[in-house]
Amino acid sequence: MRPRRRSPGRPRPRRETSIVRNRREMLRAGAAAVLLAGSAVPVRAADDPAVALVEALVATFQEALKQPDVRGRASVLAEPLARSFDLPAMLRLAIGTRWKDIPADKQAALTEAFGPYLTATYATRLAAAAGSTFAVQPKSEARGPGRLVQSTVTDRSGDPSPVDYVIGPDGKITDVFLQGTVSEAGTLRTGFSEPLKEGGPDALLAHLRKSTETMLAASPPKP
Repeated sequence: MRPRRRSPGRPRPRRETSIVRNRREMLRAGAAAVLLAGSAVPVRAADDPAVALVEALVATFQEALKQPDVRGRASVLAEPLARSFDLPAMLRLAIGTRWKDIPADKQAALTEAFGPYLTATYATRLAAAAGSTFAVQPKSEARGPGRLVQSTVTDRSGDPSPVDYVIGPDGKITDVFLQGTVSEAGTLRTGFSEPLKEGGPDALLAHLRKSTETMLAASPPKP
């Protein structure tokens, strides 16, 4: 019986080695992972300064939660908030167009008082965050000249709330959006409008200092 002859146009198939087969499977697995991730590999926080900033701030929140009262939490938060937030920019946004009419010396006094006020505000809010978990998205988004970092706070009952941080071009937080739509600067503007209307920058300065003292003096909630 004559041996079967191959067609001249068809090359002899090569036997696949285990090394080649394993390499091909690894490539397939890698391609599948990319597709499942939306055709993009997530950026690590270390590669995204805006995300790293928010992650460090969230870590500070978690550390502050270990303190039993507002004053203790404020002591933990004061330096990190001053380092992470663009306090002058936030205050200008909160005051609005009236800012340009305030003398420079009073602008400086208001900015100095605003830092402790914002710290006491966050220390007070954290009283309701006991048992919560914080998650920061691993990649920021472009937002005008800056970046937007999205995070989620999940309370002890499992109810999630979005908290988005706006990072300015200088790498500091200029605004925070609660529930995705409620601007921190807008909320501050509402609270500042009445003292500004009644007594100008002096009344606002007194409001900041008095409110800070009141928040820091609050008794810890009963267990």
